[in-house]
Amino acid sequence: MDATSIGWASLPLAILGGAIRVSTPFMFVSLGECITEKSGRINLGLEGNLVLGAMAGYGVSYWSGSPWLGVFAAGIAGMLFGVLHGTLCSIKRVNDTAIGISLMVLGTGLAFFLGKPLVEPKAPPLPSIDLGFWSSIPQVRAALNVNALFFVGIFLAFAVYVFLNRTGWGLMLRTVGDSEDAAKAQGFPVLRTRIFATMAGGFLAGVGGSFLSLSYPGSWSEGLSSGQGIMAVALVIFARWRSLRALGASLLFGGAGAIGPALQGMGITGYYYLFNAAPYVLTLAIMIASTSRSAPFADAPGELSLHR
Repeated sequence: MDATSIGWASLPLAILGGAIRVSTPFMFVSLGECITEKSGRINLGLEGNLVLGAMAGYGVSYWSGSPWLGVFAAGIAGMLFGVLHGTLCSIKRVNDTAIGISLMVLGTGLAFFLGKPLVEPKAPPLPSIDLGFWSSIPQVRAALNVNALFFVGIFLAFAVYVFLNRTGWGLMLRTVGDSEDAAKAQGFPVLRTRIFATMAGGFLAGVGGSFLSLSYPGSWSEGLSSGQGIMAVALVIFARWRSLRALGASLLFGGAGAIGPALQGMGITGYYYLFNAAPYVLTLAIMIASTSRSAPFADAPGELSLHR
């Protein structure tokens, strides 16, 4: 079949391929935030973790020649910022929201400053799996050329579900998030659990950042994230703090973000910036829908600040 003979059928293929690419960092950041918020703490500084992870991953991949080593370095960078966030928030009368915003600014600032030498060099990218090998149609092969981190994200969504709902550690984490008094009565280490949860969330956010710099768009530059760390917080609320729902919500956000580039690829350039705003409009709509009910955060952990 000729590559151009599928016509408008290439539009859903382009949206599918774009949804897979755009949703991957959302998966990691939202799963990390699910773990953090299940402990009763909210991290609005994930944008800093994401951008810092993108810079660290790109730099280590460039200097080592190994993109997977870059992914690990990105996770470590995000984890260190998570430890910092968790430690600061453990101090009495310190506000989670204020600390998160401060660390978001700090993380992005550090990434921009330290990443200046990385703007021009080309780092080895993450490998992709060609699931469209069976087709000779370029649009099909492009849509089904899937980065390996996408499958890691799917696996992690199920792993986080099992961890939170089928393990003793997950029960402890949920107890700490639902009632600090009940957790202390059972002898659970509240502060240590929350620091661990924030650290794990930061690690996953850093890994999500490495996807941005090492796969899509696949370079290091300022403004790489476009606010995905902040949008992930809204995504977690939309998913009702459940990892499998966060997986589906990530794909939904990814599909919204892929509409503009897909239409541009079809030669439809009018209203391009309007369609590119679809993820932000979706975020706003989700936040409005989530706060307009009589019990807006009924599923939220009891100790979460926005539940009170």
